[in-house]
Amino acid sequence: MPIWPKTAPDARPVPGPETVVTTSHLVAGRHYTAVKNVSRPTMTIYSPNGKNTGAAVVVLPGGGFGSLAIDLEGTEVCDWLTFKGITCVLLKYRVPSEPYDWRCDCYPDDLVTSTRSLEDLQRTIGLVRLHAKEWHIDPHKIGVLGFSAGGYLAAEISTKYRQRLYAPVDDADKESARPDFAVLVYPGHLATDNDNLNPNVPVSPETPPTFLVQAENDKPDGVQQSLVYYAALKKVGVPVEMHLYAQGGHAFGLRPTALPITHWPVLAENWLHVIGILSGDEEPEAQSKNIKEAPEHH
Repeated sequence: MPIWPKTAPDARPVPGPETVVTTSHLVAGRHYTAVKNVSRPTMTIYSPNGKNTGAAVVVLPGGGFGSLAIDLEGTEVCDWLTFKGITCVLLKYRVPSEPYDWRCDCYPDDLVTSTRSLEDLQRTIGLVRLHAKEWHIDPHKIGVLGFSAGGYLAAEISTKYRQRLYAPVDDADKESARPDFAVLVYPGHLATDNDNLNPNVPVSPETPPTFLVQAENDKPDGVQQSLVYYAALKKVGVPVEMHLYAQGGHAFGLRPTALPITHWPVLAENWLHVIGILSGDEEPEAQSKNIKEAPEHH
């Protein structure tokens, strides 16, 4: 469903029509698809399979704010969440968006707000809360899960939820845009060149509980993104759990491999039980077992 009833705010030209391409890069022996030139953002609601836990997660694929890894970090994530009884809201947010600049195919300044993408996310969380009863969602159990640039977007909404970046449209914009929890997987853009926190993610004690995952052999200094954000959260007393793995690189998604990092979804689910988002008759580990048990997306 479209998230804006009319033209999205701060609309700008994009390089061409919206396209879906198959990348040449392989993850766990398979290609993945990317969406480019998104000017009309949408959200797709995936209802939980079996028991509904009442929790909902807005999923934010990565792609450097130039594209969206829509299956690897989108639909495949929804397969896992719905299998666990969680409503998945897959957001196809606008790209290109700052800090990526398609005119030079570069990042002239990482220390900026991804305005159009963040507007889309603020609006989406408001819509999910407005329709929570209709969609069988607990309005106090709505989180975000972002990968790479989507992880940075998750940090932005965790710290920039009070003031909408756009003029209110309807009742959805009266709802809180603050997520109740955030999961950031190999996030980017969080650390400055001198390993300080990006000032565009102003962490405060009201920042929601956060779960971080990254590999130490992520692209150069990639692991610093999680380390710097973790330290900032700890400093102000925000509950945070971080998992760093020796290997895994970048953009591994949820696809199973022989590396230990492939089991991060089990740890994330356990954490959701610990912070009270998930609860039930079964113990967390018994419910989690292995991501391979979830139906594979095709």
